[in-house]
Amino acid sequence: MQLEAAAIDIGTSQPTVLLNTVDADDLGVHPLDRVRIHRDGAATTGIVKVTDELVAPGTIGMAEPLHYLRGPVDVTLAGSPRSVRYVRKKLNDIELERHELEAIVSDVLENRLSDVELGAYVSSVYANGLSLEETKHLTQAMTDAGERLQWDEPIVADKHSIGGVAGNRVTPILVPIVAAAGLTIPKTSSRAVTSPAGTADVVEVFCDVDFSTDEIEEIVAATNCCLVWGGGVDLSPVDDEIIRAENPLSIDPHGQLIASVLSKKRSAGSTHVVIDLPYGEGAKVESLPAARELADDFKRVGDHLDVDVVCAITHGSDPIGDGIGPVLEARDVLAVLEGGGPETLRLKSIRLANILLEHCGVDASAEEILDSGRALERFRQVIAAQGGDPDVTVDDLEPGSEQVTVHADRSGLVSRVDNRQLSDVARRAGAPRDRRAGIETHRVAGEPVDEADELYTIYAETASKLEEASALAERLEPIRIRTRADALVERR
Repeated sequence: MQLEAAAIDIGTSQPTVLLNTVDADDLGVHPLDRVRIHRDGAATTGIVKVTDELVAPGTIGMAEPLHYLRGPVDVTLAGSPRSVRYVRKKLNDIELERHELEAIVSDVLENRLSDVELGAYVSSVYANGLSLEETKHLTQAMTDAGERLQWDEPIVADKHSIGGVAGNRVTPILVPIVAAAGLTIPKTSSRAVTSPAGTADVVEVFCDVDFSTDEIEEIVAATNCCLVWGGGVDLSPVDDEIIRAENPLSIDPHGQLIASVLSKKRSAGSTHVVIDLPYGEGAKVESLPAARELADDFKRVGDHLDVDVVCAITHGSDPIGDGIGPVLEARDVLAVLEGGGPETLRLKSIRLANILLEHCGVDASAEEILDSGRALERFRQVIAAQGGDPDVTVDDLEPGSEQVTVHADRSGLVSRVDNRQLSDVARRAGAPRDRRAGIETHRVAGEPVDEADELYTIYAETASKLEEASALAERLEPIRIRTRADALVERR
């Protein structure tokens, strides 16, 4: 059938096409079927949406990835990608072969799967898991699907946290420590998806984070390190699409998590990686045995990829640092680098840096590098190399002007500081989109409080968002106060 191709904006990154109901009936296609679009001897595939109003009969609407197609095109019915049958196989809890996982990765990369099919894939992995062999094959395929950074140094250090802990902004402290010790550590990080701030969001408070591969290489040549957004380079691009499908379901299955992390590390050229695995109530991993099992799998898959992995199993029931949200977390980072700051953030940064230094065979003390000011000096060099102000101070980093402090309504002990609830309130206040929004906590678990003591402060950039965040905080209990006896029982 010959139709007239016209661009249409329907807000999707997929190669979607709109057909009028009349034309869809003539072609015998249904929503989410595929059609082949032929023009000038070339052909591409589109995923069908059917409409009575958005396009007229005789016209085929092209979503943004297909905007280059204009004018007369020939349209024919196409079959489903071969990976769809492998997704069905995984839904039936049948282990996938290497070539089948490679086909799924290839089809995700080329946008051949609809959102429904990609959602079915991540659901199948969540429901049935991935074997160790499947995880190895998937990680390799995801690595091979994108760019790979190359470095001359025999040892390239890296660090990753699986997340789930509010604050926990260790990376901008650890990276300059490790770089000051003489190691190369080109750190690519993500922006927040479901949290109030990702590492890239926090670093962006200080400087630019979006750079090309050539620019990253220049920054690393000058400073031994970088703190950049991984989305600016094409490292394991399939991972970004899979994460997009996982987020609405709030799932992060362990096999896919391992493939996600290690494909990015291998693509970044990392040879030695420390992975932070927080566990505890409210964290992604809730028990110590589960954390140990995940650590073993990370190590095995890392060995398969020639990436030397060491896992640090850390306590993840409570926030790390005081601030939650880009500017508030940036304040904590700079304060620690300057010799103060929250003790929880300082100690965890030193611990993970020492593990990574030892893992790379470097005889150096992270605490000495931090206390001597060498890490702060390197951090300022990185800020300057990435276009920021190296003379920035903590006082320059002001949180939102709209604020309210929540006080204890009774005396007792802090029995729980809830990561998830604090993050939810910080996001309702506007973080991470509003950089100066978030929460500053004033108490830690196990600390005694008197009635009317300050518990936490909510910051926002607008009064309306502060009101929304305050209303949510009233319905929740981000910092839980119990009588001393009840709190001790609860903490056990």
